Amino acid sequence: MPWKEETIMSLRDEFIIRALAKTEVFKHLCQEYKITRKTGYRLLKRYEEEGLAGLVPRSKKPLSSPTKTNLQTEEVIVNVRLKQPTWGPRKILKYLSNKGINHLPAYSTVTSILKRYNLITIEESLKRQKLIRFERELPNDLWQMDFKGKFQLLTRQPCYPLTIVDDHSRFSLSIKACANEQHLTAKKQLIHVFKNYGLPEQFNVDNGNPWGNSKLLPYTALTVWLMQLGIRVTHSRPRHPQTNGKCERFHRTLKADLISRHPMRTLSHAQKLFDEWRHHYNHERPHEGIGMEVPMTRYNASKKQMPSQLPLIEYNNNAILRKARGNGYISYNNKEYLIGEAFKGSLIEVKHDEIDKCIKLYFGQFKIYTYDD
Repeated sequence: MPWKEETIMSLRDEFIIRALAKTEVFKHLCQEYKITRKTGYRLLKRYEEEGLAGLVPRSKKPLSSPTKTNLQTEEVIVNVRLKQPTWGPRKILKYLSNKGINHLPAYSTVTSILKRYNLITIEESLKRQKLIRFERELPNDLWQMDFKGKFQLLTRQPCYPLTIVDDHSRFSLSIKACANEQHLTAKKQLIHVFKNYGLPEQFNVDNGNPWGNSKLLPYTALTVWLMQLGIRVTHSRPRHPQTNGKCERFHRTLKADLISRHPMRTLSHAQKLFDEWRHHYNHERPHEGIGMEVPMTRYNASKKQMPSQLPLIEYNNNAILRKARGNGYISYNNKEYLIGEAFKGSLIEVKHDEIDKCIKLYFGQFKIYTYDD
């Protein structure tokens, strides 16, 4: 009915009085009040049955709403959000479905519930817009590794979480609470991970210690050791952390879900919390980057096992080889070529590229440098 709310009762009273008088054509009377004849007859009937009470505006809300989410389901949704404040509607729905909870509401309904409880904002929704993602085809094709920025424990001791993430599955292979970012610290944890999960085909790392030291000399003792194991090592573009993006994204999630919410007393306490959260991340937390599956469903351990001893680097019989000196140089054709002290004592193969007019230096199967001829 088009009547304004503030005058609706007086207009209805007036309409009923004139209609009951029967001095006017009912059709014309309805047209004057801008209502249909059907509405006019319904008002008359309600007045005859209920008196003036029948003219009070009635709610359009249905007496029952079979599609309305029951309070118990709402409470479950809200509780998940409170425990996991970084989770959106899709992740909450997938998590509850994985837990065997049936008759869950639609995504839009969960969004409305979270908004109604002030648990979601427009700004946060904009951050969740879909991105174009790229990933390797199989598990263990590429692992990403990095130290997350340090944070202080309650004892004022620094903690450097070392994280390793599988590119394809987003499976977290390691979160280690380390006291420093040194070569031996990282190597010890890598040996532990390799024994549990095997070896990847490739590792992507950034340009800082212990896996790089400059744009000119990106290799360190640690990355040389990885190449000796047959693992290709690549480095992120300088000042472009997005090229190690899955590890960076993992760090943001780790900080939001755990580090910023749970103070940690010691390294051992931090490790306990890391281990618990890592299990939750791999086995329970739906991941938007892999279609709301959990990482464990997409990960299998590598078939390349950690060898009992470091294999020797082999070359063809006709290969041109030069031994890296302690100062990080090799000599060839009366020229000095810098390759870095990390290769000290190693044999380096020299290859001529007649097309590009350059010399390419190889450490085993891996090309490490290209120099103009």
